[in-house]
Amino acid sequence: MSKWRLVLAVLIWATVSVFAFVAVGNVIVAGGMVVFGFVLLLVLAMAGDWERHPDYEARELARARRRAVKRQRTAGARARDRERWEAHQAKQAEKAARTRTPGDDGRG
Repeated sequence: MSKWRLVLAVLIWATVSVFAFVAVGNVIVAGGMVVFGFVLLLVLAMAGDWERHPDYEARELARARRRAVKRQRTAGARARDRERWEAHQAKQAEKAARTRTPGDDGRG
């Protein structure tokens, strides 16, 4: 929504609000009309740029780029973690091989 359309909507809302208090005898009803008009004006202002947001593909592409940068930055730490994990798995396999008895099929 352009700035001028929003200014025009605010002027119309202000005019209708004054008219509501003058023409309608009940202040509570006029106040309700003013509040309803204000909420409508807010919705109109917020919906003005509804179509200017990036679409799903653009958001996912930006996320993928951020993830790629992070993966490049943390590649060394992941390599060290992988080496530690492989060493741990080798120790576990060695330990399991030592504790097996002949004829043990591993079924408990």
